[in-house]
Amino acid sequence: MPVRMDSDDQWMARAIALARRAEGLTRPNPPVGAVVVRNGKAVGEGYHRKAGGPHAEVIALRMADRLARGATVYISLEPCSTFGRTPPCTDALIEAGVGRVVVSVLDPNPIHRGRGVRLLRRAGMEVSIGVLENHGNETIAPFACWIRNHRPFVTLKMAMSLDARIAGADGRSKWITGSRARAAVQELRSRADAIMVGVGTVLADNPSLICRSRRTRRPARVVVDSLCRTPVRARMLRESGGGRVIIAAGPDAPAARVKALRGAGAAVTVMPASAPGRIDLHALMRMLGKEGYLHVLCEGGGALAGSLVSSGLVDELWTFIAPILLGGGTAKPAFDMEGRPLSSALDLDIIEHVRFCKDLLIRAKPRITGRTRHVHGTC
Repeated sequence: MPVRMDSDDQWMARAIALARRAEGLTRPNPPVGAVVVRNGKAVGEGYHRKAGGPHAEVIALRMADRLARGATVYISLEPCSTFGRTPPCTDALIEAGVGRVVVSVLDPNPIHRGRGVRLLRRAGMEVSIGVLENHGNETIAPFACWIRNHRPFVTLKMAMSLDARIAGADGRSKWITGSRARAAVQELRSRADAIMVGVGTVLADNPSLICRSRRTRRPARVVVDSLCRTPVRARMLRESGGGRVIIAAGPDAPAARVKALRGAGAAVTVMPASAPGRIDLHALMRMLGKEGYLHVLCEGGGALAGSLVSSGLVDELWTFIAPILLGGGTAKPAFDMEGRPLSSALDLDIIEHVRFCKDLLIRAKPRITGRTRHVHGTC
């Protein structure tokens, strides 16, 4: 259990940390954490582990038992107020006789937003909103994107040289960055519902795209492959331990190739084209959203990265930069996209940069005002 603390911020930080333990495990629900505090000490805590299971508030209240009466409950997301697979958490809080509820962020679903808070206040509880709101919003960003935009949150991960190349003149890309940066990528994979690459990456690197984090995760593997060039003997179709393989094919994909890949175990979905030889990425994201995927991690290569950026589908960019130079010529650029004049350059907001020994991670998002910057260093 946590040590004695008195600050709302400290207890909410604990609730958010609990929620993050379940990132990538709860779809189509958001990750949520809760802590029951009485006289400055935690007497119950929990987090939502999977869809259909008990919610964070219920787990924390069960642990607290009778000590929940009159206590303060810290919750990373507004408690649910309607019946779904489980009863509403507002009922559980009211029945437990909780004295105060502290919420980081309101439910992003406009149908439910604020309803849980109103019910608690109507029952006579004191309710505070907005504690560590930025951190709470970051924790539910994939869920909020899915609710508002009907598509997954897209994180684009790129490992590149200092001159923005993702493979050398010989076509090799393993390994541009060091082991600690690659371990961070595995942790990022463990928080995603699906990992996506272009067929060029499959043909060049033959990746398995298996999540090797200590967390038990099997994210889906998605290949953007307009002509179904993915080999039926590709590692991702042969190796066990990964999630389902989805091939996003174009309308011109040869029927024989579609049949062969389906026979090898892939779920081949024919998508509309945005241009000859190009998948409509907006349609692909809508399809993944309908299937309940909240967070897609794209790991390249350059053509897919450029298309995602040009389509306005990148919600967050993780660039791992190694202190090497690969030069031009046949060395592959990180973003294969049409150039822009400086006046219309895509404007990004750097929200974090982290050292992994010799490598540097820069996290960025499309620019918005008022974002807090974070700086860390590890080696």
